[in-house]
Amino acid sequence: MFPEPPTPRPPASDTPPDSSLISRGPVPPWALATIVLVSGLLVFGCCFCLYQKRCRRRLGKKSQAQAQVYLQEVKELGQSFIDKVQPEVEELEPALSRSGLPVPEKRELGRLQYSLDYDFQSSQLLVGILQAEGLAALDLGGSSDPYVRVYLLPDKRRRHETKVHRQTLNPHFGETFAFKVPYVELGGRVLVMAVYDFDRFSRNDAIGEVRVPMSYVDLGRPVLAWQELQAVQPVEQEQLGDICFSLRYVPTAGKLTVIVLEAKNLKKMDVGGLSDPYVKIHLLQGGKKVRKKKTTIKKNTLNPYYNEAFSFEVPCDQVQNVQVELTVLDYDKLGKNEAIGKVSVGTETGGVGLRHWADMLANPRRPIAKWHSLRPPDRVRSLPVP
Repeated sequence: MFPEPPTPRPPASDTPPDSSLISRGPVPPWALATIVLVSGLLVFGCCFCLYQKRCRRRLGKKSQAQAQVYLQEVKELGQSFIDKVQPEVEELEPALSRSGLPVPEKRELGRLQYSLDYDFQSSQLLVGILQAEGLAALDLGGSSDPYVRVYLLPDKRRRHETKVHRQTLNPHFGETFAFKVPYVELGGRVLVMAVYDFDRFSRNDAIGEVRVPMSYVDLGRPVLAWQELQAVQPVEQEQLGDICFSLRYVPTAGKLTVIVLEAKNLKKMDVGGLSDPYVKIHLLQGGKKVRKKKTTIKKNTLNPYYNEAFSFEVPCDQVQNVQVELTVLDYDKLGKNEAIGKVSVGTETGGVGLRHWADMLANPRRPIAKWHSLRPPDRVRSLPVP
């Protein structure tokens, strides 16, 4: 018996089976819906972003144009208020810059021409007494024997006098006097130029005087000015001190910023001859206080330094109806805080207060700093009603 031969097998294939053929099948409907939805969202998002960018560009151009309108309106408003500044401040401007203007009418007491300059190397204020014109006649013969007495308040003892000019109402003095005063202390001084009629046998009579608060004068260049004589003040006003602060207004944001910088030569309020000063800032509208802020307290000093900023929201259409009032007070831990003095700036004020406000409006977005002399708390000067 012989064994049966083995049954032949089919030859093995060298290529592996295709897995894609195994896993390929019909795509589910939910997958197709997801793909379509995601694609639609991407297209919609791109279109929305392009639309938003275009809208922002249009809005930016519109707001920029509106901002230019606000800036121009505020500048014009500031220039209009500069014309309302009272003459006592503008008379301190150099007369040479106003050449060609008609000479103002003479007053009863006459007027005085003077010059001011400051020598920074020697720390000296140079006061020139040039001439007087149309002086009042105090002698029986219808004339006067005038001379000028010059001093810097509050120090009345250090004074200079010109020579006496006989029998004239239009004397030419041409004399210059020097006061050695550090520049940082000039802001609290008041220059007095008093014209007297000399009398050999009795007391000299005062014809009139000119008072120049040095905090109002820009000594960056020489000053040459005419100023009308005023009646001599019988009692010297108490010096309360000076305060320096800056104003900045941004019309597009409706934001008014007050920066209290420093104060100097404040009145002594404490027993030890010093004070504990701080500044209270009020925003007034229609004469009523609507906002209030205050600085920190500086202990035992008459020359405090603050450099503190305070902001108020003032819409562009209300900027000419508001007023800012700064009051310097002496802090008392046990008793009531006592006011040293105050200043006010706005369209309803006069003098340097109106000038400061007008300069701020004429220069929007720029901080404008000025020195102000403190006035008694119960007497803040306002612009007279026309």
